[in-house]
Amino acid sequence: MIELQNLTKSYQLTNGERRYIFRDLNFSFPEGANIGLIGRNGAGKSTLLRLIGGIDTPDHGRVVTDQRISWPVGLSGGLQGSLTGRDSVKFVCRIYGTAHDEMLEKIRFVEAFAEIGDYFDQPVKTYSSGMRARLNFGISWAFDFDYYLMDEIGAVGDAGFKQKSRQLVQDRISRSHVIMVSHSMSEIAKLCNVVVLVHNGEAVLYEDVDEGISAYQALADIKPAATREWRGDAARKTVGSEVDDIISRLERRARRLEKLGLSEDARALEHMTRRLTNLQKYNGEK
Repeated sequence: MIELQNLTKSYQLTNGERRYIFRDLNFSFPEGANIGLIGRNGAGKSTLLRLIGGIDTPDHGRVVTDQRISWPVGLSGGLQGSLTGRDSVKFVCRIYGTAHDEMLEKIRFVEAFAEIGDYFDQPVKTYSSGMRARLNFGISWAFDFDYYLMDEIGAVGDAGFKQKSRQLVQDRISRSHVIMVSHSMSEIAKLCNVVVLVHNGEAVLYEDVDEGISAYQALADIKPAATREWRGDAARKTVGSEVDDIISRLERRARRLEKLGLSEDARALEHMTRRLTNLQKYNGEK
């Protein structure tokens, strides 16, 4: 059980005003589900993930749960800069009361998984952002949780590391669950069986993943551009040419992804291309 009870979260802007992300939000996440958090940039998805994981606190209200929940996997925050990667793993192990032999096992796992070489024994403050993310990713997956919180994990690492990460995610969700933020709808469709659309400070549950994705896509920036009221042939031709270019680039990228063996991502791009083509045809006939 994970419930949001009268959850309010805001941030103070430089001009002294407060920007509210959520106001008295009440919501219950479905039990036993892999949940995709989707929504436009700035909707509050990552903020909500941090609140659920306990690394951020609400203005008032609370998150109530009886589950073991990870911190957000994929974020590099929370690492102490003067500690080495190895000492960072030890530090987290001590927080969770890990026995010595198990601690050594987790250190070996993180060192092998993060693939940062000798930097594993250097201070974290000397790491690049990518190296910090790899270390944080490895530490997160070294522990067993009921729910793993994942924030744009597809953005971490090169193609080989991403593939290894996907395989580990598949292994983990076979015996636990995830709540994940991603702008990759193919990733959401593959890993999640429900989605929660975050918009205007509200959270809406969609038990049909395709329906939820469609609702999200209806809010995407491309819709107003594709369905705007046209004013004159010149505007129609200019925007039509721009859409042709976008479609062409998407088709080329889909072919490259297919050659790299990333069939799921290729199919997602092909689906987007078909939607754009259909929208363009529809507006051309109006």
